[in-house]
Amino acid sequence: MVLELESMQKTFGGAVALRRGSLAVRAGEVHLLLGENGAGKSTLMKIAAGMLRPDAGTLRWRGAAARFLNPAEAQRAGVAMVHQESLLAPHLSVAQNIFLGREISGRFGLLDRRREQAEARRLIEEHRFPLRPEWKVERLSPAGRQLVEILRAIAQQAALLIFDEPTSALSDAETKEVFRVIAGLRERGAAVIYITHRMEELRALGDRATVLRDGETVFTGAMAETGTDELIRHMAGRPLDSVYRREPLPPGRERLRVELPGVEFSLHSGEITGLAGLVGAGRTELCRAIFGIEPLRRGRLLVDGEERRIRSPRDAVAAGIALIPEDRQRHGLAPALPVGHNVTLAALGRLSRCGVLNQRAERALFEEQAARLRLKAESPRQPAARLSGGNQQKAVIAKWMARGAGIYLFDEPARGIDIGAKIEVFERMDELARGGAAILMASSELPELLQVADRILVLRQGRLAAELPRHATQEEILRHAALEPAS
Repeated sequence: MVLELESMQKTFGGAVALRRGSLAVRAGEVHLLLGENGAGKSTLMKIAAGMLRPDAGTLRWRGAAARFLNPAEAQRAGVAMVHQESLLAPHLSVAQNIFLGREISGRFGLLDRRREQAEARRLIEEHRFPLRPEWKVERLSPAGRQLVEILRAIAQQAALLIFDEPTSALSDAETKEVFRVIAGLRERGAAVIYITHRMEELRALGDRATVLRDGETVFTGAMAETGTDELIRHMAGRPLDSVYRREPLPPGRERLRVELPGVEFSLHSGEITGLAGLVGAGRTELCRAIFGIEPLRRGRLLVDGEERRIRSPRDAVAAGIALIPEDRQRHGLAPALPVGHNVTLAALGRLSRCGVLNQRAERALFEEQAARLRLKAESPRQPAARLSGGNQQKAVIAKWMARGAGIYLFDEPARGIDIGAKIEVFERMDELARGGAAILMASSELPELLQVADRILVLRQGRLAAELPRHATQEEILRHAALEPAS
């Protein structure tokens, strides 16, 4: 065994993150770590990577008892971790981030930036990632930053690599390349721990799997002998149908009409409209344009039959439009602020009088929304950055529900969250639609669109290629997304 974690315990204040977390990974093995959001997966891995100290439990490295007091000690031992949420230095280049903390020195101990650039270029070309060594990380997309995190881990030549949801922001082509990288790590004898919520990745990658639930290890077994339904049952603690399908309502009145060059459609009360398209088709750009982040130069938007000039997010919010963005950490939350402030942020106008915030009313509003969305937090004062991915997404949705928005733009609403949290998000979307809201759901996950949406719009190269009914197939969607329509 390369790493063994036995009966790990960890609490934060009064909240128990790990009760009895155990896991063992062998050299040359890809070990899947599964569990719902809040199950303790990230806490357990942060202990393995020296980022957290356990309250109790035993860590053995290559058979000997060990204790990593900080990430540097873990790295020196041979542990590297690829984080789901970027921990890169945004003001530095791709090459500088790859070698951050392990800079290449030349004569007289001076930094050798030329060698760093050359080595970074070699790694990028070897793994066929769409990056340049000199690019600033702050200008990269979430997918680009994730690829830099992966290269940074690979460059360490670690004996154990921990991947925390590495493909959540990646395209299909980039995901396949990451799978190829992991297969190469396995072949050279490295141990890999891989955290994922994407059930379709399990068979493509894993040798064995460990499931955590409520801070405890409840299952470990070989993937060849374990069915997907069994894994889901261990994760949820009950049989769970992973396929969510809503009962549609007849569409109501038109809430939003979009008239842009090449893109014209309407959103109706009570309806969830899906938005599909390949990477680069313009799904996110369309959502951002409607919300005023990228102001429209041509075309118009009509809200409840009235033309509205949306030049900024402030204009969009005033028109009753809400955006749940693809990158919730950077664009949906204020991570350093308490979760209570995040949830009430868009409703401060009605919680204040003469510029003074009514804290009692703010807490009551938070508690109402937290109960409505089953948002789990230690208290309203817990920083949003310390919530699980699913609870962060619920906080973003709660912010707009507290505001009382009538038009919702969900951009990749289920990205990076577990099956249980996905279903809860879909249930809240259904609740909003049944309450009279109009919803646009942009997603790269075609099965989810077909499970949730009443109809599906397909974008191709920034233009509307097709409008399909809810009983469309993935093959139909992909044909319209990738090819010119048949004449």
